[in-house]
Amino acid sequence: MSYRGRFAPSPSGCLHFGSLVAAVGSYLDARAHAGQWLVRIEDLDPPRTRPGAAGQILAELEAYGMQWDGPVLQQSSRFDVYAEAIERLTRSHFLRECTCTRAALARLPENQSRPTGTGEELFHPAACLAVDGAHAPGQALRLRVPAGAIAFDDRSLGPQSIDVAATVGDFVLRRRDGLYAYQLAVVVDDAAQGITDVVRGCDLLSSTARQVLLQRALGLPPVRYLHLPLAVDDRGLKLSKSGAAPAVGRRGGLAGQLFAVLEFLGQAPPAALRRESLPMIWDWAREHWRVEGFAGCAARAAPQVAC
Repeated sequence: MSYRGRFAPSPSGCLHFGSLVAAVGSYLDARAHAGQWLVRIEDLDPPRTRPGAAGQILAELEAYGMQWDGPVLQQSSRFDVYAEAIERLTRSHFLRECTCTRAALARLPENQSRPTGTGEELFHPAACLAVDGAHAPGQALRLRVPAGAIAFDDRSLGPQSIDVAATVGDFVLRRRDGLYAYQLAVVVDDAAQGITDVVRGCDLLSSTARQVLLQRALGLPPVRYLHLPLAVDDRGLKLSKSGAAPAVGRRGGLAGQLFAVLEFLGQAPPAALRRESLPMIWDWAREHWRVEGFAGCAARAAPQVAC
């Protein structure tokens, strides 16, 4: 099977070091396998989308020397495709309606309701339904999650097993406001673009089991996964756009930042490479790419790199 990977940032802000790690890791893995690398803009949620951010992200990728294959896909143009997927799941009785409000979810114990970095609310439906005044007009659609663990392999971490029913419960595919959820869109688009390999941060490891469930429910081909170490700040918090992580710079520090990413990913670049040009660093990185360098999902502090 030929290799086809992708990088799928959300346009809620500029690239920070953590998103640069995901971009570089996915790009190198694709090129090291003589494969294709696509870019997809995950602009599903208009309130979280910052005007101009998508173009700025693409400009940053180009500045670092990353070249993508084919046109950039924007999820905001594909709502009709997601609607078709919802219809298929409805006909197969995989979905159920839910009118539980965010206010009701907020009143649940912490272990029954918690926000995620993908804009979702995870909760156990029975707990929500027990809350007085939990319902409101408008219905979300949730995937009916079967009992038992979902197994999949990670190319770095090895065999994984996650009990989605116990840890998440039925999860949202279409929100009460009519917007489609990340989990649905990413699975539909990966299949539509022929993605064979997903390389991303370990913060999305728990999402993988949900996406495997959706692939099976929709009859879509499986995907190989590789999760990268998570970059955190000096407080141990994940770098994120919503957390105001500092953007990577473009003034004279691109080669140094790429070198820092390679060190972060355990690629052990020689010190002399730091003084080379971007093309030289990329050539070395493609030839020496190895997933053994970052085995494990332990969070790592992002380096302080001057721009």
